[in-house]
Amino acid sequence: MATTADPMIGVLALQGDFREHVAALKAIGARSALVRRPDDLQAVDALIVPGGESTTMWKLATTAEMFEPVRKRIADGMPAFGTCAGMIMLADRITDAAAGQETFGGLPITVRRNAFGRQTESFEEPIAFDGIGELAGVFIRAPWVESVQDGVEVLARVTSGPAIGRIVAVRQGNLLATSFHPELTADRRVHEFFVAMVTDRGSA
Repeated sequence: MATTADPMIGVLALQGDFREHVAALKAIGARSALVRRPDDLQAVDALIVPGGESTTMWKLATTAEMFEPVRKRIADGMPAFGTCAGMIMLADRITDAAAGQETFGGLPITVRRNAFGRQTESFEEPIAFDGIGELAGVFIRAPWVESVQDGVEVLARVTSGPAIGRIVAVRQGNLLATSFHPELTADRRVHEFFVAMVTDRGSA
């Protein structure tokens, strides 16, 4: 693995917009590696689980024999950051899961898939993110957080419209998740926030 001062950030590359995350990490000078196999996972210090389709990601991870290794490393304390479908994959509970759907888990939250509507109802709106400030939230078939357990820090909520007050970003310890897609904008502050989490953990 990399040194704590220069962590290697893995990006789960089974499905979804993993290339955009790699580009975002490159833009901030962070090292990154695509993770497709268990051996790839062992070579990284942290993992980004990208947006995509959570049921497809679950099935592909199972087929690639990645599901249990990722779950175990998260349970053992590896930092992870999930966006959109990645948020679903890090959640302990899904209110409307597909039949038999499992997640990597780790975040004691309940999420609702496609909570904001289907693809045609995708939208962008300003989000006030604790510790960062205002940024553009891109929502594409996005989940929201229905509830959190004690110890989960709510970092952002919807501030207008019919979904006002809904939770769209959370953190607990080494785990970070957003309903929206920071990788689809030119604003790299959320990725910087995550890399700082990884680095701070190593130097603590």
